[in-house]
Amino acid sequence: MPSRFFRRRWDESRGDEFDGWGHSTWYFEVGEDGWPVRQIEAYDDGPVLRYGPGHEDDQYGGLGQASLNDPDEDWNSYTIARDAFERVWDSAGE
Repeated sequence: MPSRFFRRRWDESRGDEFDGWGHSTWYFEVGEDGWPVRQIEAYDDGPVLRYGPGHEDDQYGGLGQASLNDPDEDWNSYTIARDAFERVWDSAGE
């Protein structure tokens, strides 16, 4: 099974010293096992964070530490096309 791509809005703050960044929209590329391969966090009043191979974490956070293949949560309604993910990934820079 090829990678899958998701976009999900979080209307909650981070709860840390970067709380002022506001709410966020998260984008994920996940592998067959459901684990994030690449991830983008776009904050309403802050930066856009990008994680993936070669940059798994930094002082602000990191690549998701859980599989999205959670039987208690259905991610199907958050599915996006690869092209949509790639546009955001490319615009987020490095």
